Amino acid sequence: MPTQQIKGSKRYRDAASKVDFEKAYSVEEASALLNSLPKAKFDETVELYSRLTIDPRKSDQMVRGTLKLPHGSGKNVRVIVFTENPEEATAAGAEEAGLDDLIEKVTSGWTEFDVALSTTSAMKSVRKVARVLGPRGLMPNPKSGTVTDDIPAGINDVKGGRVEFKVDKTSNVAIVVGKRSFTPEQLAENTEAAIQALVEARPKTHTGKYMKSLAISATMSPGIAIDATDYNK
Repeated sequence: MPTQQIKGSKRYRDAASKVDFEKAYSVEEASALLNSLPKAKFDETVELYSRLTIDPRKSDQMVRGTLKLPHGSGKNVRVIVFTENPEEATAAGAEEAGLDDLIEKVTSGWTEFDVALSTTSAMKSVRKVARVLGPRGLMPNPKSGTVTDDIPAGINDVKGGRVEFKVDKTSNVAIVVGKRSFTPEQLAENTEAAIQALVEARPKTHTGKYMKSLAISATMSPGIAIDATDYNK
């Protein structure tokens, strides 16, 4: 049981009372425990958090990547596409598509979307909005799979559960792994896939222990530590 004084709402304190903050759980245990905690009135997002030992100031130690969650993210992903063929993109499920007109709309400050895709040929024009999209993590990038000439497949991947991750300036990374409405088994499988993707993204120049900590939590729940021992080998 927790040894520190827990602050927050009664629901949060009730949830925290069920978590042993001195223990690092297995992925399966953590997912089952999270599922048993009191839920909020909305379907909370569940994320995996990890604090890494890499130095994000060094270009050869950047950690970023994408993965397709086995059970999807549970999120309704709003996608826009910068393309010379907007009809193809909207037919495939994009909320907005176009080139000059869409660039003008984004330049004016509109960012009511979750993912931006672009064709290779459109990227020359899309660079005009890098200052708007870049700071928000929305700039299309070949490394994250958001620059593609197979737009229908790209939209299907994003809406079907593909998520991106990138280490921040403090060496922390967060990856969406589902919703509280998911079963413990679904959360466990998605979490395991996210951890493996994080392991595969380890910089080749990095040596020694990779993960200082791993934890899973929902929007309104306390964090539940996951044993990182096997992933640091």
